[in-house]
Amino acid sequence: MVTEPGAMVASSSRRRWLAQVAALGLAAAARPVLAQADGSEPLRFAAAWESEAGGYQVGVLQQQKPAGPLARACALSVPTRAHGVWAEPGGTLLAVARRPGDWLLRLRMSDGKALAWSWMDGGRAFNGHVIASADGKQLYTTETDLETAEGLIGVRDAASLEKVGEWRTHGADPHELLLDADGSLLVANGGIPTLPETGRLKVELHRMDASLVRLDTRSGQLLGQWRLADSRLSLRHIAWGADAQGARVLGIALQAEHEDAAARRAAPLLARFDGRQLTAHGAAHTLNGYGGDIAFAGGRFAVSCPRADGVALWRADGQWEGFAPLAEACPLAADRKGALLWAGGRDAAARLPLPGDHPAIGGLRVDNHWLMLG
Repeated sequence: MVTEPGAMVASSSRRRWLAQVAALGLAAAARPVLAQADGSEPLRFAAAWESEAGGYQVGVLQQQKPAGPLARACALSVPTRAHGVWAEPGGTLLAVARRPGDWLLRLRMSDGKALAWSWMDGGRAFNGHVIASADGKQLYTTETDLETAEGLIGVRDAASLEKVGEWRTHGADPHELLLDADGSLLVANGGIPTLPETGRLKVELHRMDASLVRLDTRSGQLLGQWRLADSRLSLRHIAWGADAQGARVLGIALQAEHEDAAARRAAPLLARFDGRQLTAHGAAHTLNGYGGDIAFAGGRFAVSCPRADGVALWRADGQWEGFAPLAEACPLAADRKGALLWAGGRDAAARLPLPGDHPAIGGLRVDNHWLMLG
């Protein structure tokens, strides 16, 4: 179901939420985009966050002056916690609800105005991520069939956000997805079993079946499927990198679901896919079993580790490179030149691997992901 902002939607809870937003004037709070004093572009991120008042918002965080804090340049209140964001040409942003979610949103980044909402029909739930097709005419969303727990890719018209088809992911709990250079779609099936009545509660973890799949974007046909040897490693977030010879390599952030606490703490949080094999890589640091986000810059993969308070770094070939401390580190983004990484933490951002550059994040709790805006 697709609605324009302010239009009536089927659910009474949605109607109440939209009425509250209108009454409180929270639909958009915009600040001007200012150039810094040296003429350079300001530090800006598209992101989702929880505000100091406890509500959920999507928009743009901006550093208004050199060495100043990151603050809201524009913000749109959303009914539940958002997760993945996707920047579109022309200055619009897509945001999707955290799993199991029921909304997809397009907003304008210049002022935070909502341009369209899409509410999930019964029997399906969003899994937190959306991307556009190579020609920009379609959107792909990871979803779950709530009756069978089967993973799906929702195929949507990019202009209207309306769903026009769906493909099986040949697994459960699909999460992030990216296009490959050949036009195929790579999807990380988290593999964690769930039940409709329990929502995000993990059940029967002995049945976990995480996998990476490749789908044909012309038909949805399965072109390949790969698994790690350790079935208790859930494949969650993915990012493209390149090895020393320039060949594309996919990095995958992992989350450990071992019953044994020591095994969880010591579990690897990076896997690499070279087009043929899926390989996990260990670390010379205790990472506590949870990879929050992944990015690639400066010839290295970075995986944020909020439960270890830092960012783990590996070279493109999977060799361990080090650990950068940052309290509750989670969202990651490469800078405009692809040389440095920006990580968001509990109270500040950090530019890696350079020390000492930590602009504060004023009163906001940023979600798992953000995108650096040029």
